[in-house]
Amino acid sequence: MLTVQNDISISDPATGHHVGSLASATQTEVEDAMALARRSFPLWRHTQAAERGAALRAAAAALRDGAAGLAEIHEHETGRPRDEAMAAIDAGVSTLEQYAELGPVHRGRSLLGSWSATDLMVPEPRGVVVALTPWNDPVAVACGLIGAALVTGNCVVHKPSERCPHTGMRLGELLHDAFPAGVLQTLTGGGAVGARLAGHHDADVVAHVGGVETGRHVAMATARTGAKALLENGGNDPLLVDGDVDPVWAAEQAALGSFANAGQICVSVERIYVHRRQADEFLAALTAAARRFSVPPLVDTEHRDKVHDHVSQALAAGARALTGATIPDGPGAHYPATVLSGCTPDMAVMAEETFGPVAPVMVVPDFATGLVEAVRGRYGLAATVLTADMAHAHEAYRTLRAGTVKVNAVFGGAPGGAAQPRGVSGTGFGYGPELLDEMTTTKLVHLTAPGEAG
Repeated sequence: MLTVQNDISISDPATGHHVGSLASATQTEVEDAMALARRSFPLWRHTQAAERGAALRAAAAALRDGAAGLAEIHEHETGRPRDEAMAAIDAGVSTLEQYAELGPVHRGRSLLGSWSATDLMVPEPRGVVVALTPWNDPVAVACGLIGAALVTGNCVVHKPSERCPHTGMRLGELLHDAFPAGVLQTLTGGGAVGARLAGHHDADVVAHVGGVETGRHVAMATARTGAKALLENGGNDPLLVDGDVDPVWAAEQAALGSFANAGQICVSVERIYVHRRQADEFLAALTAAARRFSVPPLVDTEHRDKVHDHVSQALAAGARALTGATIPDGPGAHYPATVLSGCTPDMAVMAEETFGPVAPVMVVPDFATGLVEAVRGRYGLAATVLTADMAHAHEAYRTLRAGTVKVNAVFGGAPGGAAQPRGVSGTGFGYGPELLDEMTTTKLVHLTAPGEAG
């Protein structure tokens, strides 16, 4: 039974001022939402694919029209600067438009059987999709999961993170009118609401983007119900700096990867291995870059304290802070860009996901050792290697156990890319055309005339 929770109260991470409060969904509201989604599914699945695509285009247009107001909420609730919040919303609009085009052409296969029979592999919607989305990129991530699920004929119950409930609710309001009643619903709440949705008997897919521990609970819940789990559970993404690259350029890449959005990007750089030939120049340039970097606040003081705890543990274990590493005076959840040298594999900043503006650096004697260290650990979301040696580049991308490997750029990539995380970082495709496959299931059909031995 879901315990009724207190209202969710949000403070602006930049100023500490109260943003607002929202009531957490009750047990009855959760049950009603799931039941409505189940009742709405037959009509929506029978809606022509082209009409579902048109509905998604209408939703994208509504989101574009409401982007400015949503970006303001996003900024005050999560601390993401207004221009970055707008860019993230634009990405969400583009994602909805892409799935509006991809959905109607999502197809199965015909097979070569006997002359008198037809054999087909037909994709079908799975049913009710529960989407549990994060606070660090709440619009773009939600649009990906919602868009792929709806355009393939599923109904969606969306719970945004309790750290950005106003952003999630406003997104739901903007998209809602493009679809029939019950096809897309939004519920607010914390872990108890998420757990109830993840373990609900009416859920056919539970798509979760967030922390490892929550993802593990989602996987256990779906194992009990038989629902499909689609998980992106965070990472501890390494950056490997080879001995033949410009150390100043490499430091700028490392700063961007470590400090953009205060290190609160799923594929942020979490740990750095630098060739000893480059170490002194690299560390000096990275420290200078960190001091220049304009870092937005972390999402809240609770998360800021977790980041600082990782840093404090590293310092106590022998690491050295070249810049940052202190909680500033004043309101909000600010934390400076921090560079740590002398780090070792057993430190939390190297072994776990810190998810803050921290660049922990370990010096390695050669590329091979750095690659061994980069492979270390239980995560496998993304990794980056900076090298001028094509043999090293090929060795790195083939060896690194990560869903995404970037060579000579910490961010970027062609549209439509999709990857499967490794280890505790998750399972399944979370983006691209392949996400349509995750949201559907395949039925094999054999057609033959009566009396034929097809």
